[in-house]
Amino acid sequence: MKKNNNAQRIGQLSAIAAMMLAGSVHAADAFSSDSEWMTGDWGGERTKLIEQGIDIKMDYVGEVGGNLHGGYNDDKTARYADQFGLGVALDLQKLWGWDNTQAKVQFTNRNGYNISNDRVGDPRAGTLSSSQEVYGRGHMVRLTQLWIKHQFFDNKLDIKAGYFGEGEDFNTFPCEFQNLAFCGSQVGNWATNIWYNWPVSQAAIRVKYNINDELYAQIGAYNQNPSQLEHGNGFKLSGSGTKGTVLPVELVWLPNPNSLPGEYRVGYYKSTADADDVREDVNGFDAATTGDAYRTHSSKHGYWFVAQQQLTSHNGDKSRGLSIAANATFHDKDTNFIDNYQSVMFVYKGLFDARPKDDIGIGAARIHVNDDVKKNAELLNVSNGVSDYDNPVFAPIRETEYNYEINYGFHVTNWLTVRPNLQYITHPGGVDEVDNALVAGLKIQSTF
Repeated sequence: MKKNNNAQRIGQLSAIAAMMLAGSVHAADAFSSDSEWMTGDWGGERTKLIEQGIDIKMDYVGEVGGNLHGGYNDDKTARYADQFGLGVALDLQKLWGWDNTQAKVQFTNRNGYNISNDRVGDPRAGTLSSSQEVYGRGHMVRLTQLWIKHQFFDNKLDIKAGYFGEGEDFNTFPCEFQNLAFCGSQVGNWATNIWYNWPVSQAAIRVKYNINDELYAQIGAYNQNPSQLEHGNGFKLSGSGTKGTVLPVELVWLPNPNSLPGEYRVGYYKSTADADDVREDVNGFDAATTGDAYRTHSSKHGYWFVAQQQLTSHNGDKSRGLSIAANATFHDKDTNFIDNYQSVMFVYKGLFDARPKDDIGIGAARIHVNDDVKKNAELLNVSNGVSDYDNPVFAPIRETEYNYEINYGFHVTNWLTVRPNLQYITHPGGVDEVDNALVAGLKIQSTF
């Protein structure tokens, strides 16, 4: 039944893509290739709303992943996952005369299945990254943003409060690739049960100070409440279930050498919630051997670095050219499953004169499992008297996973990008016994 459902969903995605592609060739305003929205300007009403301070946001991301070769299970299939978004950005100065004040409300709905869970990775261990980044956080509608912000002192000081995630402001990174290791805030991918990425929201406040035109510093406080991850809690606004507070701080530099934009971020986070040790028990011995409860720490922490820089223009056109990006995160070795991650990406926009808005990207990422996690699994296997990887009781030994992706983004219209890609995953889940995997992907991004 699942295979039939998957085929049906993939067929639906293909039909949506075909409709969009067909519509883009018509001159009708609703499908104009020059419009930034698929549904057009609604006879000018959309522009009027924006001029009044109401910007309606509607978007869609769909991703297909198919296992071409290797992985834990080489029975070939394809999986489809997607996300619909609906929201509104409000300029409260235009609406109500509130100087330098903005607000936003955003809802998201995710659906589908992930090729990484049981084809690429061993289900006992999973994969560290995901070949379909849009998958996750439940098949449900979530309130993803509900915030207001205000600028003080000639926009030097910016304060934002409400419900939103850390990755909107801290450790931010675009999501043009399909593999999770190259998409969005990477701290949220590896800071286990601490930092909740899109589409989960948290009660939060963020304070930013613009030191000058190229440099700003910011600090935040985010409610750490694991119950908000649970199915059915997409609209939870109460504080019940709170475990602590995540406190990120970041310095951001925005240079513009040769009029080519750059962005450099360095930051640190600390969680005030209790966190279990990944290896030691309450007495400092190996918990896998003693069977005693794992030791509890009063906090956990980590830090990050992000760099993005456009390196060249294309025949003098600065909207085209080669850019490089790099990410690195480092985490508490006592309490965090992943202790470090690094990636590098190259993107060339407008490589071909006939396709000046297309882009081609290539990326490589390394995700390293904490050595104490590996040791804990080894001790657990000894304690259970198992050494055969094929034994269902065996705890797979996880070390390092590498992810690679190459993609081409067809800028079909200003509201539609279709991005076929190939991904190669070495040691999925960090498990040496799992064959390296080749995955074919297709990512569709559209703004309605």
